[in-house]
Amino acid sequence: MKLETKTLEGRFVRLEPLEPKHYEALKQACEADTETWALYPYSMTGQHFDAWAERTARNVARGEALAFAVLYEGKVVGVTNFVVIDSPNKRVEIGGTYYRPDMRGGMVNPEAKFLMLRHAFESGVRCVQLRVDAANQRSRAAISKLGAHQDGILRQDRITWTGRTRDTVIFSILAEEWPDVREKLLKRIA
Repeated sequence: MKLETKTLEGRFVRLEPLEPKHYEALKQACEADTETWALYPYSMTGQHFDAWAERTARNVARGEALAFAVLYEGKVVGVTNFVVIDSPNKRVEIGGTYYRPDMRGGMVNPEAKFLMLRHAFESGVRCVQLRVDAANQRSRAAISKLGAHQDGILRQDRITWTGRTRDTVIFSILAEEWPDVREKLLKRIA
């Protein structure tokens, strides 16, 4: 598995390796829907943004993650990450994804996931995992629509930044499932 940081570009979306130059626009995007952060294990709003940015930069520097600013029409509209779960077994997670509310339900998520999945599987990844709060019905539906398989639910998996105990739904896409998932995504993007 040789997952490298690089810009990933599609018709609608450009994923750029996250840098401080993206932070101000990303912070504004995160402030566009403060209520959704109750469904995340952490917050990227207000005073929480800088701690998130520092933690993300440390994880990237240690080779534990790859973080991307999500751009649409040249503007930062969100963020997404690869988290290296198990390098020897070629498993990664796509997570920490957030999009500005007006970018949800359109082409941004399908194309961003297509670019990330293609990059992962072309880099030798065997399994891409996605995790979501069980209470987050919108994200669960979006992940299912991608063609991911629901592997199970980890009960009382995390205590979120609000103190709420979260159940986490685990989804995955295997390398041998990628051709079918790829075709479905390409049809959606077209």
